[in-house]
Amino acid sequence: MGILTSQKISAYYDRYKDIEVTYSKEIIQVTNLVTAQVVLKCVGDFWPCVIYSSSFTGAKVVANVNSGLPQKLQQANNLASLRFCFKSGDSSTPVAFFVSAKVVGFSPYSGPSPGSQDMAIFRLQFLQRPPDDLIEIIGRLLDANINSAKRRDERILLTVESIRKLKILSKDSTIFIQGVPRRCILRDISFSGAKIIMMGVSKFLVNRDAALRVDFDDPRESFMLRGKFVRSEEVEGRKELIALALHLDDAQAPMGYKIRINDYLGQIRTEPVRQQQETRPAKAAPKPEEQPGTAASPDTASGTAKAPQ
Repeated sequence: MGILTSQKISAYYDRYKDIEVTYSKEIIQVTNLVTAQVVLKCVGDFWPCVIYSSSFTGAKVVANVNSGLPQKLQQANNLASLRFCFKSGDSSTPVAFFVSAKVVGFSPYSGPSPGSQDMAIFRLQFLQRPPDDLIEIIGRLLDANINSAKRRDERILLTVESIRKLKILSKDSTIFIQGVPRRCILRDISFSGAKIIMMGVSKFLVNRDAALRVDFDDPRESFMLRGKFVRSEEVEGRKELIALALHLDDAQAPMGYKIRINDYLGQIRTEPVRQQQETRPAKAAPKPEEQPGTAASPDTASGTAKAPQ
């Protein structure tokens, strides 16, 4: 938490403040939401609840209507506070905070459990901008999801430097073809796919479904990228090896993987500007006969390229 600049957090807020995120099982896992610590506070009392969805301007929570909560809200003019709690990767202490809100209504919740008839969805409108921690957590998720469509074919060649920044454990990996694990080497990755090198015969592999495992560090995570081999290339000087392009099924692409790729692309996008600012020499005062000029900024390479169609 807290690794983003205030400028970036403000950009997230302005860009995504009205987009609602539904807390599916995957979203809970990616955001490290501690569901047992989420509560609704009203006039000093606490009610357990489940966050159904949230944006930067409001949230929907599921709570028991027979607990006395509606009556307590009526006493408090529908004012309450929603407690968020997230595990922090770099600390054993979770990040927790309250967001002041007004309950603008509730309606019956038809859930899968037998006791769901006693539950209702309460609609909350935040009374202030939420803490930066929430904007950072949800903003990174939304940014990755949107950029995975806008920059889906931008390939990242796996060099020593890009592997270090991506925090990939190794280029050596495993791909599962019809459930059978095969050794492979990662060559490049993107939002929409990956290219690997492995032993095999092209005609027996192209158009086959496969699942590629990619291991990351800090924190340690493994993602299964499911898709289909769409084309192959020969590996020069190695007849027993082929390079295979794996096209991912976007609907099954892990959100955690998208966030990793997006964080890297955002990092290399800002590095040339920062390096230029750090290395730019101080301007000397011009002599009377000299006129100050403007130098053109040098081009910088991003380390990424568009995938061939």
